Amino acid sequence: MKNRIITYRQRIDALLAHPPDGTDWDAVLHEHLTQVSFFQHERLIHLIVTVTFALLTMMGLAVYCIAEYMPILAMIGLFMILLVPYIGHYYTLENEVQKMYKQYDMMLQNVHKSGGDSHKI
Repeated sequence: MKNRIITYRQRIDALLAHPPDGTDWDAVLHEHLTQVSFFQHERLIHLIVTVTFALLTMMGLAVYCIAEYMPILAMIGLFMILLVPYIGHYYTLENEVQKMYKQYDMMLQNVHKSGGDSHKI
């Protein structure tokens, strides 16, 4: 997913930097909104998973602090091993989707320049 979102965003950056003559900005905008919605859904799912693992880690720490049950440390360690990559992946998704919002704004400007009036600011 990380490669997909970054590749897509870079492709749109290239299109915005050097648009071919006759670019149908309404179609590009529609496709972009579809892709953004896919990535927003992915971001939401990863937020839920990340928060769940963070809560499980904190509950494990609380159990260890209260009961001093040593085997729980292994569980906490496993949760931490998973939590760190989840946070990194969520960070990437969040930042890339934010960049896509800026791309959307630039596309809207191009729609208005090309005479399209189907999208109002």
